[in-house]
Amino acid sequence: MVEQPEQDLPRSVTIIDVARESGVSYSTVSRVLNGYEYVKESTRRRVLEAAERLGYVANLQARSLAGGRSQIVGLLVPGLDNDYIGEIIRGIDEELARNDYDLMLYTTHRRVGKETEYVKMIANGLTDGLLLIVPLIPSTYVDILHQQRFPYVLIDQSENGDTSSVVNATNWQGAYDATRYLVELGHRRIGFISGMMEISSAVERLEGYKSALDDCQIAFDESLVKQGNFWQPSGYAAAQELLRMDTPPSAIFSSNDLMAFGAMQAIREAGLDIPGDISIIGFDNIPMASIVHPKLTTVHQPLDQMGRVAAKLLLEQIEDPQKPARRITLGTQLIIRDSCRSFG
Repeated sequence: MVEQPEQDLPRSVTIIDVARESGVSYSTVSRVLNGYEYVKESTRRRVLEAAERLGYVANLQARSLAGGRSQIVGLLVPGLDNDYIGEIIRGIDEELARNDYDLMLYTTHRRVGKETEYVKMIANGLTDGLLLIVPLIPSTYVDILHQQRFPYVLIDQSENGDTSSVVNATNWQGAYDATRYLVELGHRRIGFISGMMEISSAVERLEGYKSALDDCQIAFDESLVKQGNFWQPSGYAAAQELLRMDTPPSAIFSSNDLMAFGAMQAIREAGLDIPGDISIIGFDNIPMASIVHPKLTTVHQPLDQMGRVAAKLLLEQIEDPQKPARRITLGTQLIIRDSCRSFG
């Protein structure tokens, strides 16, 4: 039997090949491919055309191990099935694209162990920094990030102390304004559907609700508060509980729009009209809030702006790892639509 000669495996194109093809130095190719500004435009074009001709693909791992930057940011999210997350990601993506960064996305599905596992992996991987949207319990891994001096920013969540950069909104004030609005419409029994109490924004919204009742001389009734988890089915179940009370509330304030949609479904299934029989108000002002019927009165949270600001903070940390942590809180605004009416 005649043996066939082994075929040589195709060799990866290197930065040296690009330098030879474009007729410039290795260092010039490196500056072009890493996005440095101070390169003649004609030279930049020649290098990029040579890289494309040769099929050059940047070795991000080698670049990272060599002490350079991968130009990639890790993004940790609980899931991808709602507009709240989507709007924040849109802001992040726009800001990172403007700065020639890409995203590496990880979803945790609200599993604490998965969250911690991903954070460790990201901090030891190819990314230059990490953005975390409403992480569940950041205290379990924040120390790891600090020890490694790995840049990160928390979005719509905080942890004890002032060591983490945080971008959030005026959750307490937004909930206070929404509750006061319902009281001014004449409502006295106002049901409240909370979010996951491990998340700071959920706690702040409950406190805003309680403070508004107190300022309006309405006694807080714990039986009117039902536990949700920020997902639509939990809003449906919580509203069912409220509607089964001997004296149901005349209005329901949901800690986010998704749970408000679930509550609206439960109200309709009970044969009640919105807002004729019961008023409802949400929080976030995701795009769907203006499309449902009736259009949902809600508290606007500047989600895409939160994403952009968080990305800016992270890029600042990447540029200057010694930069102190910052907390930026953006304003909320009550958006009045069709789901609430006067009572009494």
